[in-house]
Amino acid sequence: MFNEMYQSESLIRNHYNNINEWLEKMTAKMINEKNAEAETHFRNIGITFSTNSETIRERIIPFDLIPRIFTFSEWSKLEKGVIQRAKALNAFLADIYNQGEIIKANIIPKELIFKKKSYEVSMFGFTPPRSIYSPIVGIDLVRTNHNEYFVLEDNCRTPSGVSYMLENREIMMRMFPDLFHTNRVTPIDDYPTRLLQTLMSLAPIKCNTSEPVCVLLTPGPLNSAYYEHSFLSDQMGIEMVESTDLFVEGEFLYMKTVDGPKKVDVVYRRIDDDFLDPLCFNPNSVIGIPGIMDVYRTGGVNICSAPGAGIADDKAIYIYVPEMIKFYLGEQPILENVQTWSCDKDDDLNYVLDNLSNLVVKEVDGSGGYGMLIGPKSSKSSIEEFRRKLSANPRGYIAQPLLDLSFSPTLIKNQVEGRRVDLRPFCLMGENAQLSSGGLTRVAMNEGSFVVNSSQGGGVKDTWVLAE
Repeated sequence: MFNEMYQSESLIRNHYNNINEWLEKMTAKMINEKNAEAETHFRNIGITFSTNSETIRERIIPFDLIPRIFTFSEWSKLEKGVIQRAKALNAFLADIYNQGEIIKANIIPKELIFKKKSYEVSMFGFTPPRSIYSPIVGIDLVRTNHNEYFVLEDNCRTPSGVSYMLENREIMMRMFPDLFHTNRVTPIDDYPTRLLQTLMSLAPIKCNTSEPVCVLLTPGPLNSAYYEHSFLSDQMGIEMVESTDLFVEGEFLYMKTVDGPKKVDVVYRRIDDDFLDPLCFNPNSVIGIPGIMDVYRTGGVNICSAPGAGIADDKAIYIYVPEMIKFYLGEQPILENVQTWSCDKDDDLNYVLDNLSNLVVKEVDGSGGYGMLIGPKSSKSSIEEFRRKLSANPRGYIAQPLLDLSFSPTLIKNQVEGRRVDLRPFCLMGENAQLSSGGLTRVAMNEGSFVVNSSQGGGVKDTWVLAE
């Protein structure tokens, strides 16, 4: 078990010394007041998350006051590794929707790609501007010791959580300004500007202007990430639109305004592929824009992320990302995958079935911590239930060992206790590849838990990257 703050029971890691001194000065009364202030802030601005509870549909996400800290050298490795991975994933998407060289080289089985629902046939033969299919890539990382980080999964469609990253920093700076005077924390408040610059750099050639018009397309206020949609559009200074605000005419997409139609060049979409265009995908969609795919394919507008980008974050495809890095970039992977067994292979399936009580089993299309088995923490009946699921549909699952995630100091009932954490940094891919100096740290608030997802009791905390 690696503790990010304590080198031993009595020895604090150097970069946590200032935090330790600050914690020693905090009284229980002060902690309670600051926790209440943070909760009020999140409630006032509308940051909530969806739950599966029948009685409580939404909750305020738990926020921990103790920041997670990375040194400059630690972050440098992560930054290089995440950018490398994001480049390889985009190269993979460009390849499988065109020449398919990685398939011809027998590195990835073709049926693993072409039989997936997330592979979008209508994208075949089309390349978006700069060959960027996924301009915002969220990579979920875990740490197991001082120098070891592993990638748990890739998020290439519409990765969420960046509003938490920014609001976590905002509330910490508001409540504890002195902390930022005594620690050289790299700022992250320029992320919305960088995001807008990335989107503008991906405008199609037909745009023919130095000021492309970008909009954020949301499914509407009932979506669980609606706050983030509103927050990002406001921070970028662009319009947040729903399908009724847009229409296709000729070769272009237009937005309705009080001054008449306005041509749109880039759509930062936060709705799923299936609902994007009822003429191309789900004909029953009422939140899509009829004809937008035709305009997209003829170069009249760019859609970010590209339809079909989701094949790159399929958990069965995840297994092959290290090979993608070698194949497309000619480099060795900086960040390693977790050892993974693909249950559609007979030998792997037999191993997994024999070792279910020691493994984590995940649905290849699952998310949010649902549809998974944590063998060492599960009952015999749950294990047997998964045994039946695996036998019936082996292609739908992968398995991994249970990693002992690093512990980060967390305030639990006014006491500092270790809780497991993961990290989602956000990589922007446009004219340049860049990583924000921080990310979303999620915390398993329940003692002994390995699940950090907010939908299952997880919380968040500010993530600091110290300047060099």
